[in-house]
Amino acid sequence: MNKPLFDSVLKHFSSTLPPGANLLKEDLENNLRTALHSVFDKLDLVTRDEFEIQTQVLSRSRAKLEQLEKTVATLESKLNQ
Repeated sequence: MNKPLFDSVLKHFSSTLPPGANLLKEDLENNLRTALHSVFDKLDLVTRDEFEIQTQVLSRSRAKLEQLEKTVATLESKLNQ
């Protein structure tokens, strides 16, 4: 998971606590961190790097498919002549 985003969510949550809750703040942050990690682990998310790699693979695959479609079309037109 995106650590800066994760920390931002935790800080935002902590900032909503009243000033007298400083003793509870650290305990709440730890519990929330554990709960969020659990939820995000169950979501089976991918990292940005993994997503970018798969995007590149898909792009190359599409380009190869387009080239193969052109080749097949050319061969079919030659067979039909």
